[in-house]
Amino acid sequence: MRTMTTCMAAAVLLLAGSACSPEESEEGDGSITFWTPYTTPERIAAQQPVIDAFTEETGIDVEMVPLEPDQMGQTLVTGAASGEVPDVIAHNPSSTAAWAAQGLLDDEAPQEVVDELGADTFSQAALDMVTVGGALNAVPSDGWGHMIAFRTDLFADAGLEPPESVADLVAAAEALQSDGLAGIAIGTTPGDVYTQEGIESMLLPFGCRLAEDGEVAIDSPECVEGLANYQRLAAAAGPAQMDVEAARAAYLSGSAAMVLFSSHFVDEAAGLDVDNPVTCAECAEDPRFLAEHTAYLTTFTGNGSETPAVYGQTTNYGIPAGANTADAKAFIEYMLTDGYVENLASATEGRIPVRPGPEAGSTEYLDAWAELPFGNDQTQEVSIAQVYGPELVDRMAAGAEEFTRWGWGTDDAELAGIVFSQTILATEAEALFEGGDPAEVAAAMAAAVEAAQQDLG
Repeated sequence: MRTMTTCMAAAVLLLAGSACSPEESEEGDGSITFWTPYTTPERIAAQQPVIDAFTEETGIDVEMVPLEPDQMGQTLVTGAASGEVPDVIAHNPSSTAAWAAQGLLDDEAPQEVVDELGADTFSQAALDMVTVGGALNAVPSDGWGHMIAFRTDLFADAGLEPPESVADLVAAAEALQSDGLAGIAIGTTPGDVYTQEGIESMLLPFGCRLAEDGEVAIDSPECVEGLANYQRLAAAAGPAQMDVEAARAAYLSGSAAMVLFSSHFVDEAAGLDVDNPVTCAECAEDPRFLAEHTAYLTTFTGNGSETPAVYGQTTNYGIPAGANTADAKAFIEYMLTDGYVENLASATEGRIPVRPGPEAGSTEYLDAWAELPFGNDQTQEVSIAQVYGPELVDRMAAGAEEFTRWGWGTDDAELAGIVFSQTILATEAEALFEGGDPAEVAAAMAAAVEAAQQDLG
């Protein structure tokens, strides 16, 4: 970790712009501390060889510290106040927005890395997600997008066409719901992160925005329409409150016809996650039964006429103010070049590259990612393409080019980050799940978001 004794007062204040100039450690000292959000034993083990290869090539020692995403913020604030920060943090865009607003991130070094690697080799959407106040505050690496997994056999039996829009999902969920079968597994637990994600994911396709140019817009007609559709999806999920674990279990057990999930789900449906095994009646004899009868909707429109939207989350490399900038930049560049593909293998299904290749228009990294094994079942090494076919790989990759979230790349990014981290919309959605008027729920959501906006000052 880097000592920030000349900047401690600024770090304690937090709101004073950049706490410390990155120039103070411009030459590097041959060692860095790296915080990773991939904390399971198998994912730590997968990352270590990449880090070791970087050290062997550069002579720069790396201390990897596994840290859950919800622990990073306070740990970084505490470290800044005491005068010590890590040198590189892999984190999500919500954290980028929050830390940038607090002056905790170097807002020059990421642009230097991107310029060195070539901005045109990155997804512009991924760059936008970590642009705050007109400055790039982190370097995008990879990400996952929301998908709808749906049972093709159940759709065929009911005479339903594959869904293409949120309106299609609502119609299918209501048609398929029956005793013992949820029409869809989706977030219905008030105040829960999975519910917060689901609301944003299903409202984005209608053109709904949380805020526009500083004005809260969650009570717009587009948002009310989206909430009305979400209300019907929630009703088709059944009477019990559903969080992410319940939603996953419902589909894997065969008791849900559809599920909203991130791309992390593709290995689970294929029986390749030993921690979340398939448990449907047919799966006992054929662990691939669900995979063989599951298709995925990877982009969404609202009613079929809007521009498709993909709710996505990216992993990004940030450099805290006062870090060992030179060595941190060298590490990030390595993790996006020589070490890129092998590092993505730590969670293939949830780490879709947003830098497809080393040159503009090339797909070298993307093609190599498509061949990586996925899941955590060490007895089976198969790629996504081998299980589901190359078409799904292509659609997952195309979705990564269009990842979007409310506020990212605009001046509303900090507000969006607060709303997400405090699950404000999911909390206000309780009335929606109880049958409340979507317009009234939208008004209550707007009031809560405006209160959060005022707290930001």
